[in-house]
Amino acid sequence: MEEVAAAAPAMADLNKLCENLLAQRSLILSSNRGPVEHHVTPDGRAEARRGGGGIVTALNSLAQTAQFTWIASAMGEGDRLISGGALGSYYPSPLPGHKINLRYVVTPRRVYHKYYNVLCNPLLWFLQHYMWNPPYNPNVDASIHDAWQGGYVPVNQAFARLAVEQARADRRPPVFIGHDYHLYLMPEYLRQEIPDALIQHFIHIPWPTPRYWQMIPSYITRQICSALSSADLLGFQTPQDRRSFLDTVEEFVPDAQVDRPQGLVIRDRLTTRVRVYPISINVPEVQRIANSPRALEYEERLRSVRNGTTIVRIDRAEPNKNVVRGFRAFELLLSRHPELRGKVNFLAFLVPSRTHIRQYQRYMEEIQQVVGRINQTFGTEEWQPITTFMENNYTQAIAGMKLYDVLLVNTIMEGMNLVAKEGPVVNTQDGVLILSETSGAYHQLAGGALPVAPADIEGTMEALYQAIIMSPEERKRRAGILADSVNREDITHWIARQLEDINSLL
Repeated sequence: MEEVAAAAPAMADLNKLCENLLAQRSLILSSNRGPVEHHVTPDGRAEARRGGGGIVTALNSLAQTAQFTWIASAMGEGDRLISGGALGSYYPSPLPGHKINLRYVVTPRRVYHKYYNVLCNPLLWFLQHYMWNPPYNPNVDASIHDAWQGGYVPVNQAFARLAVEQARADRRPPVFIGHDYHLYLMPEYLRQEIPDALIQHFIHIPWPTPRYWQMIPSYITRQICSALSSADLLGFQTPQDRRSFLDTVEEFVPDAQVDRPQGLVIRDRLTTRVRVYPISINVPEVQRIANSPRALEYEERLRSVRNGTTIVRIDRAEPNKNVVRGFRAFELLLSRHPELRGKVNFLAFLVPSRTHIRQYQRYMEEIQQVVGRINQTFGTEEWQPITTFMENNYTQAIAGMKLYDVLLVNTIMEGMNLVAKEGPVVNTQDGVLILSETSGAYHQLAGGALPVAPADIEGTMEALYQAIIMSPEERKRRAGILADSVNREDITHWIARQLEDINSLL
């Protein structure tokens, strides 16, 4: 059962799947970050904008297809204002095309800080991306235990209370769909209140091995695994993540039965089906942006800084993206192959991320230092090896994807990398994808990519060189494999497979 399931219905059938699902039940979706963010204007009004983040982007087509309720945290003052400061205010989405209704979970700022800034990001996110340096961190002190009891637990309970309230108002058996590491406890709280609910939860980030989970207090891991085992359907990005979750349940929940061949967790007469749903992209939307007037303008500007072969990377400036090692591999390439100097350039589109966290500040400093060193060592008046674009400008990044000869994605550990899927469907150069074997995208794209181990600077340098000298025929063959795979398994495929599995349980 490790293989990914066969192709699901296309976009034309998504409406039918939604109709079948919603004919008998209400749908309630929950995520920490919602599809609409409200910003307070100078005159005190709340102005609605489309929310950011991968979950919102992934589910935008569903929000335009089905009518359901989306529950999210009140992230800022605008969300709090539109909610009236009360838990559970009901608000139809004002964004064009949206059919959904919004409800915001409003928690005290201190509680939300513990939940998000102490427990979710510094602890769970770092743990699940293998980003700790175990001899030195994490240090689980009283603040972590307090953040669990006084932040993570109450926020999950608040989400569950609001979802239960919504379900009872609808007077139909609900389908609850939850997303990611922020809401691990929610399925159990929902099950306690509505035993016959159908509960699905999808985890976007990697799931580490039980040995790594043992780094934190066992009661936290046990409660997480127990709560997730209250869902009917649990989704992961890769077969490896699914295996690790089943191993973790077996280690930390002794009264659970684990059926590995079928991907099942059986506990208290409830069967949790553990499945693999690799997330993808909205191909027509990405291509529309790539051909928009603004993108074409950026493309023309970028052509002026190209010089021969163009290497591109597009990342948030986060440690797990492995940006520094990628630049060091490029530095080694210029050192080993001096004939390439002046004939190859590196365009790096980097988005500053979580700048309030010291580890991220230090990593950005390291990026700037290595770029400065390479440009000073190898650059000339006519040629700079690396050009960086330090801004959150998605359209410009898409324009850069169109021009790459080589796309470098050497991430350390990631649930899925969507840049690796966006690039092949907009690129115009038969560009070569270099892809880390630890990226969630590797399982799908291995047939067309050049693989690298994320810590292997020598190997990454060799992959860069092989991509540069690759024959046009081989480049075209690989590019075709990648584009075909992404077009076949796009975001509609991802949503439809999950809706099919939910429908099969009704």
